[in-house]
Amino acid sequence: MNPASQKILENTRNIGISAHIDSGKTTLTERILYYAGKIHKIEEVRGGGSGATMDHMELEKEKGITITSAATSVDWNDKKINIIDTPGHVDFTVEVERSLRVLDGAIMILCGVAGIQSQSITVDRQMKRYNVPRLAFVNKLDRMGANPHNGIKGICDILKLNAVAIQLPIGLEEDHAGVIDLIRMKANYFDGEHGDDVRIEEIPDDMKEDAERYRAEMLEAVSMFDDQMMEDLLEDNEIEEDTIHAAIKKGVQSLELCPVYMGSAFKNKGVQLLLDAVTRYLPSPLESVSTKAKDIKTQEDIVLSCDPEKPTVAMAFKLTEEQFGQLTYTRIYQGKLRKGEQVINSRTGNKMRIGRMVRMHSNDRENIDVAEAGDIVAMVGVDCASGDTFCGDGIHVSCESIFVPNAVISLAVKGKNNEQHMKMSKALGRFTREDPTFHVATDEESGDTVISGMGELHLDIYIERMRREYGIDVIVGAPQVNYREAITKTAGFDYLHKKQTGGAGQFAGVNGSVEPLPLDNEEGFEFVNKIFGGSIPSEHVPACEKGFRDVMEKGPLAAFPMVNIRVTLNEGKYHEVDSSDLAFQLASRYAMRQAVEKADPVLLEPVMKVEIESPSEFQGSVIGDLSSRRGVIYGTEMKGDETVINSGVPLGEMFGYATTLRSMTEGKANYTMEFEKYSECPKFVQEKVIKERQERLKENDD
Repeated sequence: MNPASQKILENTRNIGISAHIDSGKTTLTERILYYAGKIHKIEEVRGGGSGATMDHMELEKEKGITITSAATSVDWNDKKINIIDTPGHVDFTVEVERSLRVLDGAIMILCGVAGIQSQSITVDRQMKRYNVPRLAFVNKLDRMGANPHNGIKGICDILKLNAVAIQLPIGLEEDHAGVIDLIRMKANYFDGEHGDDVRIEEIPDDMKEDAERYRAEMLEAVSMFDDQMMEDLLEDNEIEEDTIHAAIKKGVQSLELCPVYMGSAFKNKGVQLLLDAVTRYLPSPLESVSTKAKDIKTQEDIVLSCDPEKPTVAMAFKLTEEQFGQLTYTRIYQGKLRKGEQVINSRTGNKMRIGRMVRMHSNDRENIDVAEAGDIVAMVGVDCASGDTFCGDGIHVSCESIFVPNAVISLAVKGKNNEQHMKMSKALGRFTREDPTFHVATDEESGDTVISGMGELHLDIYIERMRREYGIDVIVGAPQVNYREAITKTAGFDYLHKKQTGGAGQFAGVNGSVEPLPLDNEEGFEFVNKIFGGSIPSEHVPACEKGFRDVMEKGPLAAFPMVNIRVTLNEGKYHEVDSSDLAFQLASRYAMRQAVEKADPVLLEPVMKVEIESPSEFQGSVIGDLSSRRGVIYGTEMKGDETVINSGVPLGEMFGYATTLRSMTEGKANYTMEFEKYSECPKFVQEKVIKERQERLKENDD
């Protein structure tokens, strides 16, 4: 690698900002843009003016939430930071998932009052899945009931991370004036209308004792990453500032340390020091964990190196449709992308020419001609899907794709007339390319177009976007829960399929068993081949597996997809002339149907993890209402005047809950909901669902 490229890469940081809904991600990003000189006027997420820079969709401005992740880049301390501001709402969790997949580091924000919330746990799980080093920022210390130490305790106890405070707040709530830097042992105040001037003073006398105590704790935790520093600590030697920084960097990048910063983004306190920490501790593309890709031919893992001189490998991680064509956000892992050159899409094998490339700043863009390994850019007008890998000459690999959770809720939609329906098909085609968690299917029985997603808000946003962006008058059916079917006991099968009436016949026999897998099994279907001695020739075994899988699509109770079944094929029967793939596929289908009906099938329903924050006076009403919805209360916790209620509630009981909760609590409570698990339906629910399903199928037949 040439020295110039090395220098650029050393000075680049690719980071994401993620947290629970309403923790202040977009507000923090707005401050970062301001202090880095990218914007000259701070706008708020909720308030007058033109809305936060990163929330560029009209819907985002209206609702005060982030719906799509937005990318931007800023310069700070001679370092270039590419930032992705991600949504906090669980319905848009794939936006966080795909952003973390391509980033080298992250800032995890916690609310200073609420601490660890349900979505904080989800975000933490995603960061661990992709081995993303992180810094934590405890925000909103200007609010009533703020206590950063509860947040740190939550990171340690709930997320099981080694969290250590690098700062101490000077005053809380309306007295929040600044922070003490425990490394330099100085007080930092943020003066000026927007906190532009960082004033460094001595620590106030009444806080010196606390600062010494927390500094000792911090040094003890950090010294685990530097043997010399540990010795110096034991011998009471002076410890250099650079030694502390180096040890923290090592701890962060090995994922064994989570430094905690503090402040209030809304009140412009603590943001500059957080940016210093990003450039100091989070890895550059050269230092980050190497990404693996699979060789298309051999299926072997290949480690990509962040070197602009090697063959190009880049990954499309997010798509948005624009008036000039599709905008493809791309992370370059190896090599370089150059305007006018050709790359190959490894999924389709198609060659494509790179037309226009841009560097994004929320919704604005700047044209560029070349981008090197470690960079995040957007390509205009390239036809591809989210998760596709682009390869240059001399390499043909595929980057591991993104984990996509299953959809849990469906709605039937149609246009008012034929012209509107055509427009709707175009819009839905665009949304499915952009969002891997949004699915469109046609209901075979009714012919309806059915959209499925992660929750009510997720689907509401897409319906609203169809109305606004495409002018479609969408007619929406009642929401439907995506039930599943499973078996509860082991059952055997022994089936012989034969049609031998002159000419080419069909002959195939299969023998084996079906058994239930645990409900939390991620695979959903397992096939075990125990054929020995060639009772079924090995070339026909895949046809048997296909036959078993086909039956999984429609269960015996109400034709919902089946999950969590292991099929074991023990032996079979075979005919030299009349056996074929088709015969074994049909035999497997009939055998599977027969076995499943004997294995006591049951209906499973999605259970949602619901977290409600409500004033304590309404706690009884809220819990009573949840119980009436067949909810299970996991626990309650007091946070100031608020009570946080954690529960598991079946999705089928949660429709229209937002309105009920608002009226029950005078509009003061809010809730978040995310998919938790599938669990067995009670008998009365199962009977009701099966009856409704049969009536619907009957109506469609008539």
